[in-house]
Amino acid sequence: MDSSSESTRVVVCDTDTGAVLKQGYAPHPATGVDVDPQAWLLSLGEAADGGLLEGVQAIGVSAQQNGLLVLDAGGVLVRPAMLGNDKRAQTAAADLVDALGGRPAWAEAVGSVPHAGQAVAKLRWLARAEPEAARRAAEVLQPHDWLVWQLLGRPGRRTTDRGAASGTGYWSAASGQYRPDLAELALGHPVRLPEVIAPAEPAGHTPEGLLISAGTGETMAAAFGLGVSLGDAVVSLGASGSVFAVHHEALADPTGTITSYADATGMHLPVVHTLNAVRALRGTAELLGTDLEGLSELAVKSTPGSHGLVLLPYLEGERTPHLPHAAGTLSGLRRESMKPEHLARASFEGMLCGLADALDVLRGRGVEVRRVFLLGPAAGLPAVQAIAPSLLGAQIVVPEPADYAAIGAARQAAWALGVAHGTLAPHTPPHWPAAASQVFEPGDELTVGQSVRQQFGTVRDQVHPEAFGWNPNA
Repeated sequence: MDSSSESTRVVVCDTDTGAVLKQGYAPHPATGVDVDPQAWLLSLGEAADGGLLEGVQAIGVSAQQNGLLVLDAGGVLVRPAMLGNDKRAQTAAADLVDALGGRPAWAEAVGSVPHAGQAVAKLRWLARAEPEAARRAAEVLQPHDWLVWQLLGRPGRRTTDRGAASGTGYWSAASGQYRPDLAELALGHPVRLPEVIAPAEPAGHTPEGLLISAGTGETMAAAFGLGVSLGDAVVSLGASGSVFAVHHEALADPTGTITSYADATGMHLPVVHTLNAVRALRGTAELLGTDLEGLSELAVKSTPGSHGLVLLPYLEGERTPHLPHAAGTLSGLRRESMKPEHLARASFEGMLCGLADALDVLRGRGVEVRRVFLLGPAAGLPAVQAIAPSLLGAQIVVPEPADYAAIGAARQAAWALGVAHGTLAPHTPPHWPAAASQVFEPGDELTVGQSVRQQFGTVRDQVHPEAFGWNPNA
């Protein structure tokens, strides 16, 4: 099962082949940044209705990351759950950065720098904004931790996995250990943290005897469901963007550009985020009076380099490079370039060059990238598929749409079940076929792509000479 911020999706898979046998779906009620987590259980019940779970032997749980549930000493919620997209903790995150001595100190301690979404920042916000609730706080869980605990009948043992733990801001993927002092720094007093269990270790069994696996966060579950491995990177095209890759070790980055996540298999998922991806396409489409499909049709009528037009897509400021107060820039306007198709292509090239910059941050730290998986509805646009291989400098894989986070959770459940039955090793996940996908090669266009990136980089460095040379101690 995958419990996202908007819905619950359930897939029932064959343990040996990974084939999806049955599936269910139920939306979550519309809500703000606070939610009663009982709604997640109701949604799960609705998604699994009609005998969907008949014959199931094990369940894996994937859930939205960066949510926070705060419980008192009796295991009762002291307030509604806080969701991952909650922005109220921005000031609290900045306070925490200063409290530990700056960005490098956090990067060294836990592999990430606090931001508003993280659990550690939410704890600091709680201490400042809701001191009575903070005083009652005795333990904290994330959404997948809480759902696993509920499915197991609320036992005394609380568990999580290394993937979800690595996003909290108080667990280090490099050391594999909690930093409880950082949770205490945020909240003001010690708090109980869930036990981090191994990827193939079961969290327990339901009263009916179903095995419940460790569970994990959505990013880690989706990577496991896709079957990515060393040499693979994943680019997620949402309004904002993210680039992560499978790596053999955690990456400490004193600038905080790289967030060092752990994955669901024992490896690592260093992640680089951008604030602007598809929002740059949508903005350009609105300007031209069309939609994303129409923008793509226009873009393919232009040529590489967009007749000299360069769009720096930093519409909401930018996280990579670190330009929090920047705005977008359109450069290279000439009479011959002032045509809709050239602006359309410049928007695609600008978005993909920004993501290529993020990918290069990982490459610069020794992360091997042979294939790039493109996720999100925009990955299906012909302009993206035509331009991405040469700009990202790798084979592009566009998987068919599927519930990959839920599939990854199911694969984890099959793994834990196989270990319990003695048919799988704790370090060898079940081999399920790769996701059905389209593959696009850079081919002879690689040199052209390098020229487009050079054109983009020249404008970026002229407008923002500090883009990739900022002082992490500032």
